[in-house]
Amino acid sequence: QVRLVESGGGSVPAGGSLRLSCVASGISARGYSMAWFRQAPGKEREGVAGIETGGGTTMYAKFATGRFTISHDTANDTLYLQMNSLKPEDTGMYYCAADIPGGGRHIVEEWMDYWGQGTQVTVSS
Repeated sequence: QVRLVESGGGSVPAGGSLRLSCVASGISARGYSMAWFRQAPGKEREGVAGIETGGGTTMYAKFATGRFTISHDTANDTLYLQMNSLKPEDTGMYYCAADIPGGGRHIVEEWMDYWGQGTQVTVSS
């Protein structure tokens, strides 16, 4: 049984930073795709960043490029999202997701097989 558990959300002022974590368990594949998504109140969920855990290749949504960094610690099966220069429009629930066995790095919601419960990020102006 695959399980994803996020943590690290919180409330920060604009310009601040947060580091989200997602601990994965129950995954036996050696390389697979993982990603972060977010959903703001009243809006659809959108992809933030994706990573292929075997080779470490990454991709980012345009709004995340230059401010966010996705990484994966294979030894601890933990996915991270370092978020810097946060803006009020970054407010929302952040979810990690896994596509197993995966097909490279991507942030296609329909391709994800497993989801975490989410962690709330609130950025005040």
